[in-house]
Amino acid sequence: MKLLHLGDLHIGKYLYEFDLIEDQKYILSKLLDMMEEKQVDAVLIAGDVYDKSIPSEAAVRLLDWFICRLAEKRVKTFIISGNHDSDERLHFGSEMFRASGVYISAGYDGSLRKETVTDEYGPVNIWLMPFIKASQVKHFYPDDEIGNYDGAVRAVLKKICLNPEERNVLVAHQFVTGTSSDPALGGSESPATQMVGAVEKVGYDCFDAFDYVALGHIHTPQAVGREQVRYAGSPLKYSLSEAEKDKFATLVTLGGKGDVKVDLIPLRPRRDLRRLKGPMAQLLNPDHVAAPEDYIYATLTDEAPIDNAMGIFQQVYPNTLRIDYENSHTRQVESGEIAQAGENKTFAEIVSEFYRTIYGCDISEEEMKLMKTVAREAGVTV
Repeated sequence: MKLLHLGDLHIGKYLYEFDLIEDQKYILSKLLDMMEEKQVDAVLIAGDVYDKSIPSEAAVRLLDWFICRLAEKRVKTFIISGNHDSDERLHFGSEMFRASGVYISAGYDGSLRKETVTDEYGPVNIWLMPFIKASQVKHFYPDDEIGNYDGAVRAVLKKICLNPEERNVLVAHQFVTGTSSDPALGGSESPATQMVGAVEKVGYDCFDAFDYVALGHIHTPQAVGREQVRYAGSPLKYSLSEAEKDKFATLVTLGGKGDVKVDLIPLRPRRDLRRLKGPMAQLLNPDHVAAPEDYIYATLTDEAPIDNAMGIFQQVYPNTLRIDYENSHTRQVESGEIAQAGENKTFAEIVSEFYRTIYGCDISEEEMKLMKTVAREAGVTV
């Protein structure tokens, strides 16, 4: 049996001010083609289907389109909610979808949903565990000692009747860690994920009874603890820190009991996210320009700031996301001398010195007023 493991679609996401809905439809179309080419039997979508708990109309339409295409192809589809999803909104229409082979588990109700599919080797049990918090599980099992996410997941799995002689697959959306390290973050996860504490971590060994564990929550594809406990990663690059990282679809082939093969298939987006670095004149030289429709993160090495750099850059690369500088001025800031000089100085003094270091002139009163307003709104100053 062939399973396509996906996660963290984040349908409806923006990358800076750019709406990614067309890019997402493109990559979902490619995944549909891949399913047909590889003769995939089932799709596992491990949460964060939407980017927001209240998805846009365009996001809802795109998910509807994707689910309908899966149903037309008669590909069994198993979907759980992630921490970005609204359980109620993702659950809407699930009973109707069920008749078309689309199974949605959104929100923990005290038990894990199990669906069974069969192949020439017998049954494969697909267990669906939507994103859970310790407080949710404690509500259903008040007598259990549940103090963190690891305890919550173990309590939930302890309640299921799992046949160890059969093949069992779990779809989950949690922060799962290995024996000695945390999974590598993609960079586009939510701030809560990036600053996750010990209370949110779940040890991979609690999934030992499962032949394969399809994880969502982390945007970098990777195994955790053992090869069969995996994050699919997001299908697209959702932050500047992912510019140098490739994306993959995870194809899982189940043979008989204990026979699990994992293949990573490269995903080619409609528009890549790339980082360019060098002097502006060189980067915009017609002989060096390639794939101008890509999303671009440009680091300029020019010593002097360039007026309207973004406007100039977007004439060649219209989907430029951000421009920053790397030169002698920025290296001076990074050396730590400026940071040490900030001790016992006011916010205005620190900003003024930083501005003078970068731009070689004094900050204007209007700009300083804006900086103070932003700092107050961000909670940096009062």
